[in-house]
Order: sequence, then structure tokens, then C-alpha cells
Amino acid sequence: MPSFTPTMSTDLVSPGERVSYWSDWIDRMFFGLQSDVYGDTGFDGHMATEQAGDVVLTRLEANRHRVLKSDRQAHDGDVGYLKIVAPYRGTAGVEQKGRQAWVSPGEWSIYDTTDSYRVANPVRVEHLIVMVPKAPLVERGLPLDRLTAQRLGAGGGISRLALQAMRGAWQELPSISPSAARGVGESIMQLVQLSLLELAGRDSARTQREALRERIKQLVARRLGDPRLSVDAIALELNCSRRQLYNAFCDEPDGVAGYVLAQRLEACRRDIEDRCLVATSITELAMRRGFNHPAHFSRAFKARFGVTPSEWRAQRRIVTT
Repeated sequence: MPSFTPTMSTDLVSPGERVSYWSDWIDRMFFGLQSDVYGDTGFDGHMATEQAGDVVLTRLEANRHRVLKSDRQAHDGDVGYLKIVAPYRGTAGVEQKGRQAWVSPGEWSIYDTTDSYRVANPVRVEHLIVMVPKAPLVERGLPLDRLTAQRLGAGGGISRLALQAMRGAWQELPSISPSAARGVGESIMQLVQLSLLELAGRDSARTQREALRERIKQLVARRLGDPRLSVDAIALELNCSRRQLYNAFCDEPDGVAGYVLAQRLEACRRDIEDRCLVATSITELAMRRGFNHPAHFSRAFKARFGVTPSEWRAQRRIVTT
């Protein structure tokens, strides 16, 4: 990845001022967009921006944080852009229109900045953020309401080409002319459009699968703490076959069992961070969320978050003291 000169850096202020500096800057630059850092007292964040015609590309490096645009803020002065988040490192959870998509390196998701949304970054991240004008895509008849907050790129195809084009543009834009940059932006727009057209086609064909997937997710949420919750138990309760369950999750690489595990791990992470539960042992918290074996839980937690549950709790104690 290229080196860059930040257009925003928390290095410009003292450590004690960085959280408020970050939040104030986000508020001013993005028309009242709210940001928080999960209650942490320390923060490090940097942004740099390049432009390719009407397409704006930003490299973000920052500690964990979240951003939120409310329904009211969605109508207060923002220009009509769609925003793409494509992680280099870490994950991002994009929530809009009642959907939530978690994307990792090699994937991307798109959301509409003229509507309410949330983006969560629960660990330190390096993202490529790409802003593309909304109007040209609306004029082409794309059903954007159905296409935001979905995962793209993981399955290859045109959406993977779009990701490669966006990353390549970020690397090369500092060394090419404005007219060439404009052409690069137009190419990105076309690849994004084709990716969304492909997604729209798949979307209409998988309506029934999505309905079943939503039922599965609701069941998992209700029974997350039940250690007996398994693929077979889900199939039995929903009166469907294992094959139907797998088909419902065919767009998600980890499948049904992987989704259950991910939800349990996310719930445990939240519990470990909860100050009201600081006296509760990590093993007990894991058992409450359906884990049977502490060793398996610890390995799975470290695989997802990069540190053990005990290390995660210790880090939280450091930043809150």
C-alpha cells in the first residue's frame, strides 16, 4: 500500500484530546454524523483522500469506533453519495434498511449516505472508503433499497473486479493526471453499477432463501444461550431439511454453524466489555452464551478477535482506568 500524508490525524493533538477531536471532525465534515469509540479514553485515527473525477477515495486507519446517521440527520445537507467500505484489515458492520452486513478483507459493502445507517468497527481497522455519486445509479433503475448493507466481493466475479479497481486506483492516483483520474473514476462507477446489477439479479432469485435465512437468524437470537442449538435442532424447529438451511446461507462463507458461532462470540465480547459483568468469570459468560468447553471458546475467540478473552478484558480495564 502506498504511503500517504493524512488529511486528518489525531497526532495533531495531545492524547487526552484525541477522542473529542475525532468526534468533532467527523461531525463537521459529514454534516452531523455521530461517532463514538466504544467508551475508550484513548484513540488513534488518520484519514487521507484522493479524487478520481466524481469518485472520492479515502484511506482510513483508526482504532475501533462506530458512526451513526439518524433519520433526521439523513435529510440535513448531505450530498447524494453512496459510500463503499472495503477493509484492508479488521472488519466493518454496515447496517441499513433493517439489514446488517459484516465485511472483512477481500469484501465490500455499500450504503446510502442520504438515509440513516450505522457502521461498526469493533477492532482497529484499515479501510478503503469510496464515495460514488448516487444519481447516476438511480437513473439506471437500480433498486438501491434492496442492495445496501449486503456483502460483495467474497464470491468473485464482477464485484471482485470492482474491489481490485478501487484498490488499484488508490495506489496509482497520486501519480496520474486529473484527466486520467477522471477516467479511472468512471471505470469504478461502471464496475460498481455492474456489481449492483449482478446483486439485484441474485437478490430477486433468492427471496425465499432470504426469508428462511431471516427465520433462522431470529431463532438463533432467541436460543443463543442454549448449548443444544445446532444445525439439526434448527432444522427440526423450522420444519425444514439441512439442505434447505445450507442453501439459505449459501451466500455466507461460514454457513449456519459458523453464523451461530459468530453470534455467540459477538455476544461474549459484549459481555466481557460490560462493566456491570466485570465480576463474572469469563467461563461463566461463555456458558451463558451456549459454549460447553472453555478451551474451545478461548480458541474461537482468539481466532476471531486476535487475542484471548482474558487479554480482551485486560485491555478494556486499561483503557477505562
